[in-house]
Amino acid sequence: MRPQTIAASFASLALLGTAACATYSEVPTDRAAEARLSYANGLPAGTAQFYVTGAGELRVTGAFAGLSDGPHGFHLHTTGSCDAPGFQSAGGHLNPYSREHGTDNPAGAHLGDLPNLIAADDGTARITAVVSDDADAALAAIFDGDGTAVMIHAGADDYSSDPAGDAGSRIACGVVVRR
Repeated sequence: MRPQTIAASFASLALLGTAACATYSEVPTDRAAEARLSYANGLPAGTAQFYVTGAGELRVTGAFAGLSDGPHGFHLHTTGSCDAPGFQSAGGHLNPYSREHGTDNPAGAHLGDLPNLIAADDGTARITAVVSDDADAALAAIFDGDGTAVMIHAGADDYSSDPAGDAGSRIACGVVVRR
């Protein structure tokens, strides 16, 4: 996908992502953080924005482009580092409460477990998801001493396999920064 097409896709998806709030308590009241994700070759992959809602939840919204169609694991990783090509410097999933992996795992889920991104045929994906119903605790974990990264994986997270959901290689990464 050409860089101009990717940029246009980001702009369109960002507008769509902000129009889906259902109740007043879900309306973002504070933008807390963001991450600009890149592929291993340095091209932009998209942006994730973190908001505190009126109900005290921490939500992430994101718009991404250049993905293969279908589901992709989407997680918060334990270290704010994105060294290409494999992004291994980001460590494993953010898991400050020492839980097992996956929203379908009775002993899960990690704080960093988020729903899969579903990329369309044109390679674009958007997401709005709750990171935690306690924004203060989640932000404290995200902005610990070594920071946090947002990661997109090549395949789908199965929501149960411990420790990482069998989502495949890491294809895009961005460090979470305060706003």
